[in-house]
Amino acid sequence: MYSIAGYGKMIADRGRMDAYRAALRQVIRSDSVVLDIGCGTAIFSLLACQLGARRVYAVEADDVIQVGREIAAANGYRDRIAFIQERSDRVNLPERADIIVSDLRGILPLFGHHLSSIIDARQRLLTPGGVLIPQSDTLWAAVVQAPELYSRHFGGLDRDCYDLKMDAARTIAANTWSKARVEAQQLIVEPQCWATMDYRTLGEVDAGAELTWTTSRPATASGVIVWFDSTLIEGVNISNAPTARELIYGSAFFPFIKPVEIDGGDKIAVSLTARLIGEDYLWGWETTVSGVGAGPCVKAHFKQSTFVGAPLSPLSLRARQESFVPELDDSGGIDHFILSSFDGAHSLAAVARAVMTQFPEHFADWQTALRHVSELSRRYSRRSEAEKWRRSSSS
Repeated sequence: MYSIAGYGKMIADRGRMDAYRAALRQVIRSDSVVLDIGCGTAIFSLLACQLGARRVYAVEADDVIQVGREIAAANGYRDRIAFIQERSDRVNLPERADIIVSDLRGILPLFGHHLSSIIDARQRLLTPGGVLIPQSDTLWAAVVQAPELYSRHFGGLDRDCYDLKMDAARTIAANTWSKARVEAQQLIVEPQCWATMDYRTLGEVDAGAELTWTTSRPATASGVIVWFDSTLIEGVNISNAPTARELIYGSAFFPFIKPVEIDGGDKIAVSLTARLIGEDYLWGWETTVSGVGAGPCVKAHFKQSTFVGAPLSPLSLRARQESFVPELDDSGGIDHFILSSFDGAHSLAAVARAVMTQFPEHFADWQTALRHVSELSRRYSRRSEAEKWRRSSSS
């Protein structure tokens, strides 16, 4: 969930915003129905109304949607925008949208459930022949020489601090990627297309490909940088390439385990994969650098994965094994009791009183119990607003 300041920074990115507005202007007509997925403060919904859309459905799971409601009312669009606080894949609409607009990317389009949300919305909520904004994203990769970026990524873990060996922590950092910005002159090879996501036909949420380069000059290779070019609508594009104006997204830096000295004519092969597992992507990058001087030789071979980039104790690993037999601890037992009481018949106050009676040693007072019950309600109870749209669409 972004902060309001974070949403403000996205709106302040004129390169991004002007392109999205131009794309909407190109396709919106007076009878258009627009679906804004992950609307945040509803800036795209407001622009759609400003450009003449008949009806806008603004969908957002987080509480920031209330800010969008208030802004819509302040601008005279309250009656034209229907706000639905829910994930888009749990929403049904009373009519299909002519246009679906979204920006669910993180630093890269492979972010959380972005791709699966777009696929679902295209199949269920878009009219046949309807328009998706963006239409496609193309991801590019190149090897970079970026010693300052490399040093910043590892921080104090890249050296023995205070005569203490930090190898265990450095290994984790070497298997994570970070947001970055590099300049065009830092690329030591020509960029290659790693993946293309055409949202009009996309069916897969995973991506992977092997890229190979032959270097033309000596350099010190720090890692791989990945960015995307986006076609919002035909003729309207944005890019966060090193050669383009910087956008809010940034690029993704995948470091090598250690910098590699490259000579002209060396070959670099990088197999980069991204697989959606649970709520996030598991990234892997395997690199082989081969020299061709006096004879072919392998200068470096690295196999890295974000699976190794998360610190896990043996206790945590054991609890994730399929043979593990779980048993609720005290906190889990309390939450189980509370969730079992969410039966459509008891108020939060009644549930809080019941949990106080059942677990008096865990709550100092009724207000503490009510806050805990209310938080679980916020996370798990059905939202009457979303239910309204489910009922209206099924009737």
